[in-house]
Amino acid sequence: MAGGAAKPEASKPQADARKAEAELQAVKSEIERVTREVSEAQVERDRLTRDLRTAELSVGHARESLSDLKRQRAAHAARRTALAAEQHEREAQLGKNRGDLAGEMRAAYTIGRQEPLKLLLNQEDPALAGRMFVYYGYFGRARAGEIRIIQDDVQRLADLTAELDAEDAALGRLEQQRRAELSALERARAQRSQVLAGLEAETRTRAQNLERLRTQQAGLEQLLKELRAAMERFPLETNEAFARLRGKLAWPVSGHLVARFGDARAGGVRWDGVLVATERGSPVKAVCGGRVIYADWLPGLGLLAIVDHGDGYLSLYGHNERLYKAAGERVAAGETLAAAGDSGGTGRTELYFEIRKGGKPVDPRPWFRAADP
Repeated sequence: MAGGAAKPEASKPQADARKAEAELQAVKSEIERVTREVSEAQVERDRLTRDLRTAELSVGHARESLSDLKRQRAAHAARRTALAAEQHEREAQLGKNRGDLAGEMRAAYTIGRQEPLKLLLNQEDPALAGRMFVYYGYFGRARAGEIRIIQDDVQRLADLTAELDAEDAALGRLEQQRRAELSALERARAQRSQVLAGLEAETRTRAQNLERLRTQQAGLEQLLKELRAAMERFPLETNEAFARLRGKLAWPVSGHLVARFGDARAGGVRWDGVLVATERGSPVKAVCGGRVIYADWLPGLGLLAIVDHGDGYLSLYGHNERLYKAAGERVAAGETLAAAGDSGGTGRTELYFEIRKGGKPVDPRPWFRAADP
């Protein structure tokens, strides 16, 4: 009976893991559905917006490929340096071992070709002669050992030469790939510049610019509404209430503020968050633990990440160059979500950041320990 009673307890962790995995897949499916519908509604209907999305994603992919190539090249270069250092050490050791063997060979030549016979005839004491034979055995084995060491050194040097040649070839291939990726990046940049020029031409008047801003703002509101509705079925369990962290958060990126909450943009449109000017590629970090509920391109904000912190709180991170987390993934406070960039049509590298409570934007600045990034 005791053994039968233990089975449900033993299987409970497995059942919990399966339940968690099933919920994660359901969350991802809901997020993907919302993302797809929003993309079709807001991107596909506008040719220039669609072209900007394509161009900026191409720029991001090209930069990511270049970063990967840079890491690979650094790894190969480090290995080549290590191999070259080992080769130098081996060559020095080989020279020493050859010198030792040459000394032993000279000693053997001095004794002559009939070394054992001479040792026997020259000793009157049989015990002393026995010891000399033992010493002579040691001497012979030492010479054989030196020869084997030299052979090993020569073989290892040959292997090192082959490995160095292979690393040189790999570095050459990576350099060719780097040139190709740089060309791809330049083409993507040129395409983006053309699209931005087209967008600027379409919004030359104040009214046109205001209309586009309002359209983009409405698109974000619709996305957040859809996400809230989709995630109501999957409430997030949090260990600490986000509300208790007011005045304790660290800024998501280093830089300086260029737009504050409530600042005017155009007409009646105002900033619902803050803009932080920063360096390209700067790590963008989650201000608090939570679950990523959006990680895609959105008109006006480019590559956007949205994190659900529970209790109705969301944080938004826009204009990124790259996104490192996918929708549905959990993140910890301070974990890197993205790399800062200029996606979404902005003309400089900056992060757009919002905090929302129940779908409504709140001023982020009182939530941070420091007044400025």
